[in-house]
Amino acid sequence: MRSDRVRLFQTLPHTCGYFAERTAQNLVIDPAAPQLDQLYGPALERGFRRAGGHLYYPYCVNCRACTPCRIDVARFMPDRAQRRCLKRNADLQVVESMAGYNAERHALYERYLRNRHPGGGMDEADASDFRRFLTAPWSPTLFLEFRLGSRLLGVAVTDVCLQGLSAVYTFFDPDETARSLGTYAILQQVALAQRRGLPWIYLGFWIAGHPKMDYKRRFRPMQIRTSEGWVDMPER
Repeated sequence: MRSDRVRLFQTLPHTCGYFAERTAQNLVIDPAAPQLDQLYGPALERGFRRAGGHLYYPYCVNCRACTPCRIDVARFMPDRAQRRCLKRNADLQVVESMAGYNAERHALYERYLRNRHPGGGMDEADASDFRRFLTAPWSPTLFLEFRLGSRLLGVAVTDVCLQGLSAVYTFFDPDETARSLGTYAILQQVALAQRRGLPWIYLGFWIAGHPKMDYKRRFRPMQIRTSEGWVDMPER
């Protein structure tokens, strides 16, 4: 991904999604580039993230809190709480499905957003919003569905690249919080990477101490990307 061959754009400042008092900006790879499918894997390796059809990296003037992170699949060992999560959800069936819109997925997505992000601008997502945010025509995406019998409890939107899996987004039944389906989704993505012989699970960005983001450090060994490249996250 050489800078003389791929155009990068910088977004205008916008409200930060993690710190209300801050503004944020992103670097975005040219969304019209014809080879985005080929750029995706190398972009992940450099800390970029997919949202819809855009590959972006936080690039804020006065803040560097967002730190790319990934799970080392070969060395990962679930801790006690994660083992309990797997046991608690042993009654679920995990189905690798083609990515895309259907009414069942959309209904679950709407319920999740209304519960988790009320008034945040995403809680009235229609079919086009679903497709625009979760999929892209060039992206190697599958949906991991979690089912209790015929009932859909959760979906882990997962991109499959040569470099590893990217955990793009997970949505689940808000009435099933006791199952810890967010944790379960990551554990199932680790299992998928193991089956496919892929080395990494890219989890997007970690923010030290942030209540919505610090959970990622529990999936060890975790690597973070620094100015020196990828390094193991230090113990607390």
